[in-house]
Amino acid sequence: MKNFRASPLVQSSLPSKLRVRQSFNKAANTYDGAAKVQRWVSARLVSGLPSALIPAIILDAGCGTGFGLEMLGLRFPAARRIALYFSPAMLAHIRQLEFGVCGDIEHIPLKDEVAGLYWSNLTAQWCDPYALSREAWRVLWPNGALSLSSLAHGTFHELEETFAQIDDYRHILPFQSEEDWRAALEQAGFCNIRIHTETCVAHYRDLRSLLKAIKSIGANQLGAYRRPSLMGRKAWMKLESLYETRRTTRGLPITYQVMLCYANK
Repeated sequence: MKNFRASPLVQSSLPSKLRVRQSFNKAANTYDGAAKVQRWVSARLVSGLPSALIPAIILDAGCGTGFGLEMLGLRFPAARRIALYFSPAMLAHIRQLEFGVCGDIEHIPLKDEVAGLYWSNLTAQWCDPYALSREAWRVLWPNGALSLSSLAHGTFHELEETFAQIDDYRHILPFQSEEDWRAALEQAGFCNIRIHTETCVAHYRDLRSLLKAIKSIGANQLGAYRRPSLMGRKAWMKLESLYETRRTTRGLPITYQVMLCYANK
């Protein structure tokens, strides 16, 4: 077994697991209605899977409320599907759950070599890339496949730039780059690594609905240096005014830089 080391910078910039779990537990009832981008990314991730891939067992690591499991079931109807998530409230919302495990994807409570496909859709941004890659490699069969999406640099740049004119707090996560993930996957032992980034821009009628949509999927202000108190009315009005300058004919934009990763053990 190799010796794996996570970046101290990555570890210090990530929110605590307790805060993330609490956030997603609270979002369980609203997640499905707000997860439009997540569904789009899940479909893109499925479309990039090799046509010759026929896994007998799939692990959905960070399964949310299970729409990825449904897409994978359509693509691989004969496969057994394991749902893994560390929010029990999210797991409880999965329809037709075949096998569910409540656990941390950086420390998966499963034995070695249990799956032919490791799948993870928009969960990796909450994790240390090295810890996640190590565990993905461990639970995959030899020659197994990894399919993973995350958010890259530039995600929510509109919010980051606007908040920077209001205060000095970090309001979004410091997302990892393609180079970060390639290095982590290579160190874990993966080969045939393919990574590319696609841009998705969502639009909302106003700033409140934009922020509500982000909060509804559990991704609200979880940076390591987040603002310790609520924003005052004057600061909020300034934030709204500044963000309004970004309005397009479709509404107020928010950008997702979506990184799609594929590899083999």
